[in-house]
Amino acid sequence: MRVAVLSGGRSSEHDVSLSSGAGVRQGLAEAGHQVLDVRVERDGTWWHDGAELELRPGRGLLGADCVFPVLHGPFGEDGTVQGLLECLDVPYVGAGVLSSALCMDKVLFKDVLGAAGVPQVAYAAVRHGDPDPAGAVAHLGLPVFVKPARLGSSVGIAKVTDAAELHGAIEEAFAHDPLVIVEAMATGIEVECSVLGNDDPIASEPGEITYESDWYDYEAKYTPGGMELVVPARISPVARDRVRELAIETFRRVGCHGLARVDFFVDGDEVLVNELNTMPGQTPTSVYAKLFEASGIPYPQLVERLCELARERHAAAAAYRF
Repeated sequence: MRVAVLSGGRSSEHDVSLSSGAGVRQGLAEAGHQVLDVRVERDGTWWHDGAELELRPGRGLLGADCVFPVLHGPFGEDGTVQGLLECLDVPYVGAGVLSSALCMDKVLFKDVLGAAGVPQVAYAAVRHGDPDPAGAVAHLGLPVFVKPARLGSSVGIAKVTDAAELHGAIEEAFAHDPLVIVEAMATGIEVECSVLGNDDPIASEPGEITYESDWYDYEAKYTPGGMELVVPARISPVARDRVRELAIETFRRVGCHGLARVDFFVDGDEVLVNELNTMPGQTPTSVYAKLFEASGIPYPQLVERLCELARERHAAAAAYRF
């Protein structure tokens, strides 16, 4: 199979994406596939073999059988690149336009889950220009986490334990996004579960995230030794089954395909959904692949299966008349 791996991108997660791209390229090469390295620069231009690419709708991408867009954050994981790949008419790994956009917006994602009655962390949305942001989130109590609504990798996030710090944290989040989500402090341990598939997805063995820092921030995620993944998670059998059940339910409810990582808080047998990541990191410290490796799927086999799923979805879509 000839696979074009996109990495880089315009977002603040550019460097993380480059690391993820290197991991995917290595995995595909080990599986025996021909890999095309496509870099998306910070200015949005696409390059391959030292030359800027010319993209033509309906003409695919470099003759690739599949595209693996290992792009994180805005202009990569939010439906924009997915829409471009649809216009190029090439199979691509991961969620489509709608589900990518939906899951990138933490407020909209939680609104959809809330309408379906999925248990989750309490939250409130704050929009730039709201007259009383502090009043809008007062019911959450303290501490809270303040986050840009449409970024990832813990960029722009602050933990607020003092009401006097809330305004500054919200303003800092507004520097990244005019929409901010404020979440209540959840009890219990942080557990993550990987999902693989299209119409009949499977869930990995859940893993527990431990770290020395006060919370799971950027440094803990991407600094070697900053976090430890414990697999299987040290949770009850009831909670384990519930995590896997909710991971698949959430994946299906927001219309994902291919892959996702769903994050939870587990307290005893109570399980709360926190977030879903449609293109989880593929760096040496990233969790998605480690969970499936612990579940019996080695990395080269995993990335190969993701490309097969992309091709299957593309072929199925082509059977419909638009």
